Amino acid sequence: MNNIYRLRRIAEYQFGEGIGDIIFPDDVEIEISKRTGKIKRITLKGKVLATLRPRDGMIALTVEGAKKIKEKIKPPKLRVTVMNEVAKYIRKGRNVFAKHVKDADPEIRPGSEVIIVDEEDNLLAVGKAILNGKEMIAFKSGIAVKVRRGVGE
Repeated sequence: MNNIYRLRRIAEYQFGEGIGDIIFPDDVEIEISKRTGKIKRITLKGKVLATLRPRDGMIALTVEGAKKIKEKIKPPKLRVTVMNEVAKYIRKGRNVFAKHVKDADPEIRPGSEVIIVDEEDNLLAVGKAILNGKEMIAFKSGIAVKVRRGVGE
């Protein structure tokens, strides 16, 4: 089984049907760890799209990878929408608190990779969900998403 095929199957499992082909076109470059022999990072035209988390083999999105998915997938899929008034902080890489969440994909589970957007669906950041999608909307306190990288960092 080749690495691109494997990455696409992981993306399909993790993000949903069709995402593998969107995020990993045929011309992606795959960097393999010299030490472990496992996939380390995936790039396209010099930009890192994603990395593979060593602990569980799942995909960790970068801002570039999120852009590719966001272009093709309609809201609210994979998204957490935050209030416009906190967008500048999220863009800088601050965590998303539940009280600032306007909407979220109801299929988000804790530990899921998510794309954080403002009310106009502009990309702000990528991160890992702490709460599920319904809790993000219902709760009024606590961290909803641990942000890994903001677009303004």
